[in-house]
Amino acid sequence: MNNLDTTYLLAITGVVFAVNYALRGFVFAAFGGGKRPPAVILYVGSVISPAVISMLIVYCLRGAKFLAAPYGVPELTASAVCVVLHLWKRNPLLSIIVSTVVYMVLVQNLAG
Repeated sequence: MNNLDTTYLLAITGVVFAVNYALRGFVFAAFGGGKRPPAVILYVGSVISPAVISMLIVYCLRGAKFLAAPYGVPELTASAVCVVLHLWKRNPLLSIIVSTVVYMVLVQNLAG
């Protein structure tokens, strides 16, 4: 990698850092100091996790082959783990990580 590539990558990293920092700071500036967020923000916050998990399940199942081995077992099992874990623990990150691990283990071990 030459010097121009390194400079380019450092510039991209700097821009991404600045934009990310500014966006995160905006939230605290807009809603900090004990202000209550608008109702629409509270609503979006309450429905975003189930929406993302639903979208991940649909994405996972869209390519499943139910008529050929392993007959969609990894996809259906990981989906069930995701839903049950989310309903039980109400922790989206835990649900996504555990179901992804389950899916990857099953795909690697059941692939023919």
